[in-house]
Amino acid sequence: MTDVVLQTLNINKRFGAVHAARDICIDLRRGEIHALIGPNGAGKSTLIQQIAGSLSPDTGSIILEGEDVTRDSTVSRARKGLARTFQVSALAMEDTVLQNALLGAMGATGQSFKLFGAALKQSALLTRANDALERVGLLDVARSRTSELSHGQRRQLEIAIALTLKPKLFVMDEPMAGLGTQGSLQLTQFLDTLRTQAPILLVEHDMDAVFALADRISVLVYGQLLATGTVAEIRANESVREAYLGSDS
Repeated sequence: MTDVVLQTLNINKRFGAVHAARDICIDLRRGEIHALIGPNGAGKSTLIQQIAGSLSPDTGSIILEGEDVTRDSTVSRARKGLARTFQVSALAMEDTVLQNALLGAMGATGQSFKLFGAALKQSALLTRANDALERVGLLDVARSRTSELSHGQRRQLEIAIALTLKPKLFVMDEPMAGLGTQGSLQLTQFLDTLRTQAPILLVEHDMDAVFALADRISVLVYGQLLATGTVAEIRANESVREAYLGSDS
């Protein structure tokens, strides 16, 4: 069995005159956290959207566990094990924590959201949702309204929803956004344990978190892959320091 879970092969995307992705080739391997960094406008979000399926590449391929999923929908990719969390929360704030997790579990099993009332009585779905909440430390607030959670807890809930998919990989878009120092530290510690369940492609501006977590880092600048390497290699790369990290990194 190959260690590569996800590959992008020569991904290209243009928006008019802007070449947002230029022949990008990266991969994600089992058990690792691969961070994707770069300045604003570098093309990180464009690449993530193509990987998740909300945006189609002009040319190139997305390979998930050896299968070409380039033309698959976001729902299809999710059911094949690609779990995504977003920079801006997309939670149902007036529903309970458990109800949000149940919605994820229903999506994972292909059940219609119209049957939500019946899902509340299905032991298999409840078990899946509760297991995910326990994994992220939210089981004790399962009956609380989501709007009552702290920002950090909402991040944990997003990950719990992703966990209901029984994911083969996570794609996380700035999970540290909006968290204070303590919240970032707690989430960093949790993500460090999560890689044992599924590898993580991590888009993040918090360089303390990136350097603490990443096995490998890829740097995007103006839609191009500038470098890929270990933390030590990226820190020592003069081109990366000039383009993004600065002289004090």
